[in-house]
Amino acid sequence: MLTDFYKQFKSGTDIRGVASEGVQGQEVNLTNEAVANMTWGFACFLQDKLGKKAEEMKIAVGRDSRISGPRIAEVVTKTLASLGVEVLDCGLATTPSMFMTTVELGCDASVQITASHHPFNRNGLKFFTRQGGLEGADITKILEYAQQGVTSCDCAQGEIKAVNFMDRYAEILCDIIKKGVNAEDYDLPLKGLHICVDAGNGVGGFYADKVLAVLGADTTGSRYLDPDGMFPNHVPNPEDKTAMAAISEAVIQSGADLGVIFDTDVDRGAAVDGKGAEINRNRLVALASAIALEENAGGTIVTDSITSDGLKEFIESTLGGKHYRYRRGYKNVIDKAIELEAQGICCPLAIETSGHAAMKENYFLDDGAYLCTKIIIKMAQLRREGKEIGDLIAELKECKEEKEIRIKIKEADFAAYGKSVIEKLTCYAQAQQGWTVADDNREGIRVSFGEGDGDGWFLLRLSVHDPIMPLNIESNTEGGVEIILSKLMGFLKECQGLDI
Repeated sequence: MLTDFYKQFKSGTDIRGVASEGVQGQEVNLTNEAVANMTWGFACFLQDKLGKKAEEMKIAVGRDSRISGPRIAEVVTKTLASLGVEVLDCGLATTPSMFMTTVELGCDASVQITASHHPFNRNGLKFFTRQGGLEGADITKILEYAQQGVTSCDCAQGEIKAVNFMDRYAEILCDIIKKGVNAEDYDLPLKGLHICVDAGNGVGGFYADKVLAVLGADTTGSRYLDPDGMFPNHVPNPEDKTAMAAISEAVIQSGADLGVIFDTDVDRGAAVDGKGAEINRNRLVALASAIALEENAGGTIVTDSITSDGLKEFIESTLGGKHYRYRRGYKNVIDKAIELEAQGICCPLAIETSGHAAMKENYFLDDGAYLCTKIIIKMAQLRREGKEIGDLIAELKECKEEKEIRIKIKEADFAAYGKSVIEKLTCYAQAQQGWTVADDNREGIRVSFGEGDGDGWFLLRLSVHDPIMPLNIESNTEGGVEIILSKLMGFLKECQGLDI
């Protein structure tokens, strides 16, 4: 059993905590001692999983641009070395590149120090083996070892080597673009294209300088490429409206053909077209699906549960694929695609509306730079045909209105209460005229309404970790969201354990 202290660090399939002072009411808990214990816990976990002693292992360590990164990286590398591990210190690096060290450099495992798009004062640890990212149960095991404290060993000190893997990773992306575009001028496939990058002061700035510019693209107008762990310009998050407005503005002001934006550690990405229109959320899923299904006819696209009805129609009717809605959480979506693949079902893409996109051809690794690379290849191919990237998703039907409401649960056992609400609402919905309960939903309850009744749908689900029931509503008609919400409120008002 985890103690309350170590339980607080578990965040799905990652470890996260407060690593820097500066936010009132948030005391630092990701201390050097805690980090050392967690690193020890990871080494113990690996010994169990791999059947190897620590001194027989090679582990890469990288970090994003957060101000606490250097401190935590030093603790992680020194702790691993004290156990006899050969440590590759990769310095500033993207999260996907850290997995790729297991492919390219023969590492047994890797550690990325990141807290994704979260505020500057937070940080965390993300772990990879050659099989990919860890599961939630694995994180629990690591923390169980961690709370026992570091046990000294008599092994020889492992070597810490500084490695600039990001240059090699950029070369890999360059080679992918060269082969994909196959231009007359093979080494400059992006010559004549103008592409802006917004790295949000995370670690994605390399993409402008070491990928796009190297291949001949004009990258003028790019923004916030320099790493700055205080994130002074905007939250590095493709789901953030201010962040997306910034890349749209950059494209319009510079007259670029395309803009791409990354989160802090570049496991997510999004784009805007030459007119500054966002290719994000359902539009991003649609575009990635169109690209993935070109060489995987009839394949299954696995998404999270809040994707739109228009997207399902686009994947199945326009693209000829199959759409498999699954639970929220990018790891859930990826794991489901891997599971379906093992059953013989072709799943070329697993993608969450947050921008986490994992392609089968790329180890099912959620990689924002890889996703944007695929988009840029397609843009270059279309340009030769006199077409634009937006033409690929021209038939996607988009909603007129959307809303998300996060309803708090007042009951102490919030998980049990939330499940009971969903069960009761399912029975209630099935008895209502004009309410159609989705038969392909795998999280919470999803109900659709026809024209005149809101012309859209709602999804009510239970948050995995928090006493919250997120409610998503979409409508194809102006005013439709309020109509659907008013219908649902008749039921919700009777739920005394919900704070509505």
